[in-house]
Amino acid sequence: MMKTNQIEKRISESCAKCLYDRQRDKTDNAEYLAEIKALLDHRGKDDTSPYMVYLFHQVHLKYFGKGADYGDVKKRYNDLVLSMEKDLRREIEASPDPLAKAFIMSRIGNYIDFGAMNHVDRDEFLELFQDTKMRDGDVPAYEAFLRECARGKSFLLICDNCGEIVLDKLMIEQLKKRFPQLKVKALVRGKEVLNDATEEDARYAGLDKVAEILSNGDAIAGTVYDMLPQDAKTAMDEADVILAKGQGNYESMSGQGRHVFYSFLCKCDLFTSRFQVPRLTGVFVEEG
Repeated sequence: MMKTNQIEKRISESCAKCLYDRQRDKTDNAEYLAEIKALLDHRGKDDTSPYMVYLFHQVHLKYFGKGADYGDVKKRYNDLVLSMEKDLRREIEASPDPLAKAFIMSRIGNYIDFGAMNHVDRDEFLELFQDTKMRDGDVPAYEAFLRECARGKSFLLICDNCGEIVLDKLMIEQLKKRFPQLKVKALVRGKEVLNDATEEDARYAGLDKVAEILSNGDAIAGTVYDMLPQDAKTAMDEADVILAKGQGNYESMSGQGRHVFYSFLCKCDLFTSRFQVPRLTGVFVEEG
């Protein structure tokens, strides 16, 4: 079982530089960039990238009035994966272990990340479906996940990106077939942030047909417990099984003493070095 200590959660200098460079790529406004640099220079030891991006967003609103609009991107990728849904479901149901197959496809969906990725390539995303086998390194966490689901009654999925949530829906379908006693809730972003999924996106993708949708209450591309509305806090506190998708949720939730399963693709140097894997390798982690 992998443990995460506090030092791993801190934003390294290389990560801080990457965060700053992404803002510099968007604008040459010197005053804006000075405030961004000040936030990074004075970051707390436990601050995470998702929280810093949340703070950047507040500064962005002050200078530019509104954030970048990812509406078209979100719809495009939701529509792309929705167009694949029938064929993917057929492949899942033909598998010896439909839940495992759906689980890996759900993780492939974590590729669609306009925050961590320098470039999201439609063809590269589709190529990932050529290999939907579970990695040997995933097996111990997957077996523990199955044991927890078998004895649990409540399941909380903490979602990440649009497009990905369609694949999450297929995974939850299989989860409920295998463990019909589970009551499933899905936590999404409370406001627009990058291409992360909101309640509106979740309903568009049909996720509400298989899970009760909850909001994290704010425009943060991660999950910070103290920032959650009370119903989301209660859902997290009472869930027998928690599955959190994506690097942002891992960064903002790990090291908090909770029993959580994390599923994501390693998409940046921080994660490929942390887990000692090549880029776009899927990782399944049990913590707690």
